[in-house]
Amino acid sequence: MTEHDYIPSALAWVREQVDTYERSGGTEATTLRETGIPIIVVTMRGAATGAIRKIALMRVEHDGQYALVASYGGRPASPAWYRNLLAHPDDVTVQDGPAPFPVSVREVFGDERAEWWERAVAVFPTYAEYQISATASSGRVIPVLVATRR
Repeated sequence: MTEHDYIPSALAWVREQVDTYERSGGTEATTLRETGIPIIVVTMRGAATGAIRKIALMRVEHDGQYALVASYGGRPASPAWYRNLLAHPDDVTVQDGPAPFPVSVREVFGDERAEWWERAVAVFPTYAEYQISATASSGRVIPVLVATRR
Protein backbone atom coordinates (compact mmCIF):
# COMPACT_ATOMS: atom_id res chain seq x y z
CA MET A 1 0.00 0.00 0.00
CA THR A 2 1.22 3.47 -0.78
CA GLU A 3 0.07 6.70 0.75
CA HIS A 4 -0.41 8.47 -2.59
CA ASP A 5 -3.93 7.07 -2.99
CA TYR A 6 -5.07 7.64 0.61
CA ILE A 7 -8.59 9.01 1.06
CA PRO A 8 -9.04 10.26 4.64
CA SER A 9 -12.31 9.67 6.47
CA ALA A 10 -15.14 12.11 5.82
CA LEU A 11 -15.55 12.32 9.61
CA ALA A 12 -13.21 14.98 11.01
CA TRP A 13 -12.72 13.26 14.38
CA VAL A 14 -11.72 9.97 12.70
CA ARG A 15 -9.32 11.78 10.34
CA GLU A 16 -7.72 13.66 13.22
CA GLN A 17 -7.43 10.63 15.47
CA VAL A 18 -5.85 8.46 12.79
CA ASP A 19 -3.44 11.24 11.80
CA THR A 20 -2.40 11.95 15.40
CA TYR A 21 -2.05 8.26 16.27
CA GLU A 22 0.13 7.55 13.24
CA ARG A 23 2.18 10.74 13.52
CA SER A 24 2.96 10.03 17.19
CA GLY A 25 3.86 6.37 16.64
CA GLY A 26 0.85 5.27 18.64
CA THR A 27 1.59 7.39 21.71
CA GLU A 28 -1.17 10.02 21.26
CA ALA A 29 -4.90 9.74 20.43
CA THR A 30 -4.75 6.19 21.76
CA THR A 31 -8.31 5.96 23.07
CA LEU A 32 -11.68 6.28 21.37
CA ARG A 33 -12.81 9.78 22.19
CA GLU A 34 -14.06 10.11 25.77
CA THR A 35 -14.46 6.35 26.37
CA GLY A 36 -10.89 5.82 27.52
CA ILE A 37 -10.89 2.54 25.56
CA PRO A 38 -7.69 1.87 23.57
CA ILE A 39 -7.89 1.84 19.79
CA ILE A 40 -6.01 0.37 16.86
CA VAL A 41 -5.71 1.89 13.39
CA VAL A 42 -6.75 -0.36 10.53
CA THR A 43 -5.59 0.47 7.00
CA MET A 44 -7.26 -1.18 4.02
CA ARG A 45 -8.11 -0.81 0.33
CA GLY A 46 -11.52 0.47 -0.70
CA ALA A 47 -13.74 -2.18 -2.26
CA ALA A 48 -14.83 0.01 -5.17
CA THR A 49 -11.99 2.52 -5.57
CA GLY A 50 -8.95 0.56 -4.42
CA ALA A 51 -7.91 3.70 -2.53
CA ILE A 52 -6.38 3.44 0.93
CA ARG A 53 -8.83 3.97 3.78
CA LYS A 54 -8.07 4.15 7.52
CA ILE A 55 -10.24 3.73 10.57
CA ALA A 56 -9.80 3.68 14.33
CA LEU A 57 -11.45 0.71 16.04
CA MET A 58 -11.74 -0.47 19.61
CA ARG A 59 -8.75 -2.59 20.57
CA VAL A 60 -10.08 -6.12 21.10
CA GLU A 61 -6.96 -8.29 21.15
CA HIS A 62 -6.53 -11.93 22.10
CA ASP A 63 -3.38 -14.02 21.59
CA GLY A 64 -2.04 -11.54 19.04
CA GLN A 65 -5.22 -11.45 16.97
CA TYR A 66 -7.71 -8.58 16.79
CA ALA A 67 -11.50 -8.49 16.52
CA LEU A 68 -12.80 -5.89 14.08
CA VAL A 69 -16.43 -5.31 15.05
CA ALA A 70 -18.59 -3.83 12.27
CA SER A 71 -21.17 -2.40 14.67
CA TYR A 72 -21.76 0.98 12.99
CA GLY A 73 -23.43 2.08 16.21
CA GLY A 74 -26.21 -0.48 15.75
CA ARG A 75 -27.42 0.98 12.45
CA PRO A 76 -29.40 -1.25 10.06
CA ALA A 77 -26.43 -1.72 7.67
CA SER A 78 -22.75 -2.51 8.15
CA PRO A 79 -20.13 0.24 7.75
CA ALA A 80 -18.39 0.67 4.37
CA TRP A 81 -15.10 -0.55 5.81
CA TYR A 82 -16.66 -3.99 6.34
CA ARG A 83 -17.10 -4.39 2.56
CA ASN A 84 -13.55 -3.10 2.04
CA LEU A 85 -12.12 -5.80 4.29
CA LEU A 86 -14.15 -8.55 2.63
CA ALA A 87 -13.00 -7.36 -0.81
CA HIS A 88 -9.30 -7.11 0.10
CA PRO A 89 -8.71 -9.30 3.18
CA ASP A 90 -4.97 -9.67 2.59
CA ASP A 91 -4.24 -6.01 1.85
CA VAL A 92 -4.70 -4.80 5.42
CA THR A 93 -2.47 -3.47 8.20
CA VAL A 94 -3.11 -2.94 11.89
CA GLN A 95 -1.25 -0.41 14.00
CA ASP A 96 -1.28 -1.19 17.71
CA GLY A 97 1.63 0.88 18.96
CA PRO A 98 4.63 2.29 17.10
CA ALA A 99 4.33 0.67 13.66
CA PRO A 100 1.71 -1.00 11.47
CA PHE A 101 2.02 -4.68 10.57
CA PRO A 102 0.37 -6.74 7.83
CA VAL A 103 -2.63 -8.90 8.69
CA SER A 104 -5.10 -11.16 6.97
CA VAL A 105 -8.75 -10.65 7.82
CA ARG A 106 -11.59 -13.15 7.88
CA GLU A 107 -15.15 -13.00 9.10
CA VAL A 108 -15.98 -15.42 11.92
CA PHE A 109 -19.25 -17.26 12.52
CA GLY A 110 -20.87 -19.63 14.99
CA ASP A 111 -18.98 -20.52 18.16
CA GLU A 112 -15.89 -18.62 17.05
CA ARG A 113 -17.93 -15.47 16.52
CA ALA A 114 -19.56 -15.96 19.93
CA GLU A 115 -16.13 -16.13 21.60
CA TRP A 116 -14.90 -12.99 19.85
CA TRP A 117 -18.21 -11.21 20.48
CA GLU A 118 -17.87 -11.93 24.21
CA ARG A 119 -14.36 -10.49 24.18
CA ALA A 120 -15.55 -7.40 22.29
CA VAL A 121 -18.45 -6.77 24.69
CA ALA A 122 -16.05 -7.14 27.63
CA VAL A 123 -13.98 -4.28 26.16
CA PHE A 124 -16.95 -2.15 25.07
CA PRO A 125 -20.25 -3.19 26.71
CA THR A 126 -22.22 -0.84 24.45
CA TYR A 127 -21.71 -3.35 21.60
CA ALA A 128 -24.50 -5.39 23.21
CA GLU A 129 -26.86 -2.41 22.92
CA TYR A 130 -25.77 -1.90 19.32
CA GLN A 131 -26.69 -5.51 18.54
CA ILE A 132 -30.15 -5.02 20.01
CA SER A 133 -30.64 -1.91 17.83
CA ALA A 134 -29.33 -3.60 14.67
CA THR A 135 -31.57 -6.61 15.20
CA ALA A 136 -34.63 -4.49 15.95
CA SER A 137 -34.20 -2.22 12.94
CA SER A 138 -33.14 -4.72 10.30
CA GLY A 139 -32.47 -8.16 11.75
CA ARG A 140 -28.76 -7.55 11.18
CA VAL A 141 -26.24 -9.60 13.12
CA ILE A 142 -23.20 -7.37 13.65
CA PRO A 143 -20.28 -8.88 11.74
CA VAL A 144 -17.09 -9.76 13.57
CA LEU A 145 -13.86 -10.13 11.64
CA VAL A 146 -10.56 -11.38 13.00
CA ALA A 147 -7.23 -9.89 11.90
CA THR A 148 -4.25 -12.25 12.13
CA ARG A 149 -0.66 -11.10 11.72
CA ARG A 150 1.02 -12.40 8.57
